[in-house]
Amino acid sequence: MRDETQMYQLLLQIAEQDDRILAVYMNGSRTNKNAPKDIFQDYDIVYVVLETDSFIKDSEWPNKFGTILYMQYPDESPDYPNDKENHYGWLMQFEDGVRIDLTVQTLQYAKEHIHDDKLCRILLDKEKILPVIPEATDADYYIKKPTEEQFQACTNEFWWCSNNLAKGLWRKEMPYVQDMTNFVVRKQLEKMLSWKVGIQTDFQVSVGKSAKYLYRWLDASEYQGYLDTYFGGNINEAWTAVMQMCDLFEHTSKYVAEKLRYSYNVAEGKAARGFLEQVRQLSPNANDFTIGKQ
Repeated sequence: MRDETQMYQLLLQIAEQDDRILAVYMNGSRTNKNAPKDIFQDYDIVYVVLETDSFIKDSEWPNKFGTILYMQYPDESPDYPNDKENHYGWLMQFEDGVRIDLTVQTLQYAKEHIHDDKLCRILLDKEKILPVIPEATDADYYIKKPTEEQFQACTNEFWWCSNNLAKGLWRKEMPYVQDMTNFVVRKQLEKMLSWKVGIQTDFQVSVGKSAKYLYRWLDASEYQGYLDTYFGGNINEAWTAVMQMCDLFEHTSKYVAEKLRYSYNVAEGKAARGFLEQVRQLSPNANDFTIGKQ
């Protein structure tokens, strides 16, 4: 695998030798001093160019960066809009393990958008055409202190959508349960755990995408409790994980509410948990269901 020094030399050499390239800047985890350093960090590189068309038409150009194992052209996807005249990207995985996410941007586009992400560092500016930018920081991604309205919305969304988990598990519709858990209910748990971390750190840290850095601030038992909310394709395992999710959410919500002096709707949580527990015990052949009666 090429090391960081070799990669920067290559990326800058290609830019310096190509008159179409005016400047180079980088963003992503390699500019974030708080991100862990490892061999799987991408090189998120932007070449500021006179125009994009000649790069797009040259199918051999990406090979300048190394022997490509496979790649993606995100701006060619039929599922997403594109603006090829102003920016175009290549996502490249190389045989030696290096990955480059490369974008070319026109000068005007770069000037308008370089401030969009504070995790940005200028590597080369041939003619001093780019605006001055501050030192790269992940401050934009710090946990935001919730308003009481946001807190209440989070708790209501969690408990209300747990209803769907109960129905899906009773019906043995595992694909639906997985989607509802991970794309809806879990997101509320992530928020609540993130707010707890924010309280403990004065809202001066980021827990990363998908709350992947929660382990840095939660104690070992609590983080293991969070990991225990993940489940596979077994219904009984899923029920156990869902109830663990409820325990963790309720405990964390009460902590956040106390520290921020917000009110926590105890009755709502109790009612939702009661519904879950009754559905869990319900016969798979039941043709009637009355809340509060077994």
